[in-house]
Amino acid sequence: MRHVTELTRSERTSRLLVARLDALATVASQLPHLEAERLVELASIATMHAVALETLQAERAEAIWREAHARHPALPEVVVELPERLAA
Repeated sequence: MRHVTELTRSERTSRLLVARLDALATVASQLPHLEAERLVELASIATMHAVALETLQAERAEAIWREAHARHPALPEVVVELPERLAA
């Protein structure tokens, strides 16, 4: 079995998040606003879990979300932040 390094895991997690947000932005315009918001909320929760599990750095996660909103301005905005107990 191939050894997966922290960097490899982080890069893979980053690519998955970018792909998920791009796919979400593509279908969001075809969904009712509340459904699109819910999908974005679920993606933000997944992001928080990835940061909490240390498979993604918080700074990189924030950058990915900023870039996604720059590429897809219609993507519903959700604040992505770690709860204080996980941020420490």
